[in-house]
Parts: sequence; C-alpha cells; structure tokens
Amino acid sequence: MNTTAHEGGYDILVAGGAGVDTIVRVPELQVPPGDSLSVPPVRDYVAHTGNGVARGAHALGLATKFIDFLGDDVQGQQILAAYAADGLDFSHVVSPHGTPRGVNLVDARGRRFSFYDGRHPAGLRLPRAFYLPFLKRSRHVHVSITGVTKDMYDDIHRLGIPSSTDLHDWDGVDAHHRAYALASDYVFLSAAALHGRLDAVLRSIVEQGHARLAVATDGAAGCHVLQRGDEAVRHFPAVPPERPVVDSNGAGDAFVSAFLYALAKGRPVSECVLAGSVSGAFACTRAGTHTEFIDAAGLRAGCARATTAQG
Repeated sequence: MNTTAHEGGYDILVAGGAGVDTIVRVPELQVPPGDSLSVPPVRDYVAHTGNGVARGAHALGLATKFIDFLGDDVQGQQILAAYAADGLDFSHVVSPHGTPRGVNLVDARGRRFSFYDGRHPAGLRLPRAFYLPFLKRSRHVHVSITGVTKDMYDDIHRLGIPSSTDLHDWDGVDAHHRAYALASDYVFLSAAALHGRLDAVLRSIVEQGHARLAVATDGAAGCHVLQRGDEAVRHFPAVPPERPVVDSNGAGDAFVSAFLYALAKGRPVSECVLAGSVSGAFACTRAGTHTEFIDAAGLRAGCARATTAQG
C-alpha cells in the first residue's frame, strides 16, 4: 500500500457495503420439523462487508473514510447513530430503495448462513461527483462488491491508488465477482466454494488482472496466499481463538481490516496474514455482527502470543 501522506487525507477509503443484519440463533443450520421454533432474542446489528472493514480499520487507528448509499429509513438511522458514536467519518447518498438488510442464521457452534436482500438495482452506482473528492484524498481504497462501486475503477486506476476487494465465497466463475477480482490490487476471498480449485483460481486472479496478491481464507485450515511472481501458493496456519467461538459473522471483514492495517505499516506479507488471522479469530469470539473490534494494542499483543504459540 502507498503510504505517502496526503495533507488531511485518508489512510483508507471504504466504498460500499453498509447495512443491517438480523441475527437469528438456531440449534442447527437446517430447517427443523414443524412450522415454528422458539429461539433466543432476535437482534439487529449494524453490519455488512464495508461496515466491517471500515470500522475495523478505524478501531486500529487508520484515518478511515466510508461512503455508500443509505435509505431514509429506520435501518439507515441506526447506522448513522452507530457511526456517530464510533466517530467514524461516513458520507452517504440517499437511496430510494432503502438500506440493505441481511438475515443471518447462527448455529450453536458459531457457524452462519446469510440471506442478503440485494435491494439495490443492478444499475445503481455511486455518483462520480460524490465519490471522486474522497478518492483523490485517499492512499488506499477498499471496494465492496455490492455493485454500486463498479464504476469507480477507471478513476482508481487513473489516479494510481492501490485498491483491495473481498469476493467472499466466490466460486471462481461468477462474472460480477470476477470484475472486482481482476480490477483490484489486493484480493481477498473465502475458499468455501472453490472445491479443489483454490490454486487455479488464485493464479487466475494474479495472472489475468491487476492483483499484486490474492488471499483465500479457509477457516480453521488457515489461509492461502499467492503473490505476483511467486511460483506456488503459500499456506499459513490459522490462529486459534483465545475464547470460545460464538459467532463467525464479520470474521472475514476483521481479517481484511487488520491485514490492510499491517500492510499500511509496511509489514511483510507473513505479518499481514498473522494480523488478519488474529483479528478474525477475535471476531469469532464476539456475538453478533461487528459488535467489537480489536484495537492496535490488542492486535500487537495477540500477534505476539500467536507467534510464541506457533513456536
């Protein structure tokens, strides 16, 4: 990541990905017999992918700017109140389609399945006149795959600003995700849907696009990293959570924010991966989506303990 200071600028601009998650805690991730089930209290959390990266980066001390569409609705007000309380610098355009929502089922082991409502129309885009002044002041931009950000890449490349994206559980084929994969400098994704094609997909990202590096996270199996110029994909072990796992919502976003934080500090890739892994493990021990974020001191301490444990 380019760390040349811009006067009054941002270490990271996060574009797109604000919303509200409704978390439903269930015994198992399957429909039980009958037509109803009593569950613990159903709660709404300020959430979604850009939210997790922006608030995670902000908690770590990066000068963070977050931009997106929001609806003029209860969920939008909930988001604005949360960001005001955090002190997160957020600007938005009002969407007549409302604030995106998700319903996440979380089982007794903390695993989740998400239903995302995708209410933004396919052609909706953040206006160039809105995002460009923020982009020009940024050292790095993280582009969420929500669609509203797709047209930003021409300006990102023209200005020479390093970019990142998170493809989530991309199958390696879907064209929407591929557009983000090939346009970004740092590409994150989950290995969940790759089914034996992990190395080939990482290689396609690096060889066919802008990527300097691609990272596939793989839960308890750790993560896999391919840098431009490397002959082989490198595997890194997972960092075991230091408390019981209660909810995996937001773990991937926590990984990304801490990885980018370490990258901004000029750390080598192995240390960026360790930071991401510690932050992701931390998130898994907190209930709900993005309810608590590791800070810089906590990240340093967690990385030190993990390094000692790995021996």
